[in-house]
Amino acid sequence: MAETTRPRVPIKAGFFTVPDNANDPPQFICTRCNSCGEHYFPTRAICAKADCLSENVSEVPLDGRGTLYSYTFVHFPLFGSMNIEHMDGYGVGQIDLPEGPRIQAPLAGKQADFKIGQPLVAELDTLREDGGRDIVIVRFRPVEVAR
Repeated sequence: MAETTRPRVPIKAGFFTVPDNANDPPQFICTRCNSCGEHYFPTRAICAKADCLSENVSEVPLDGRGTLYSYTFVHFPLFGSMNIEHMDGYGVGQIDLPEGPRIQAPLAGKQADFKIGQPLVAELDTLREDGGRDIVIVRFRPVEVAR
């Protein structure tokens, strides 16, 4: 008997992609200024550089790879999660994407798995099930232990 999977939907639309193939990593939906080349996450309508402020921007997907800038671990269950993995607490990191944006996201793994400056890769994680759908978030894990 074939295993059925529930449809996956983002916790909030417009921030990241949910690939059809569960093994593919998500991409972040960002803005690129076509005048100066700056990238932003989340998306915006106007470039934020004071010497640019162009409205000539495009929505672009950015790969879910980055470098750990800073992190902390919260020793309390992840709010809204029904995933047993989240009950012992969770990490939160600031991740620098190669194109420039620094994003904040949950970390997958134990505190000892992380160190400043290490490469990370994004993955989708089920926060909870709702109405026959999996509500997913993006989290990052070290590249060397990526699934």
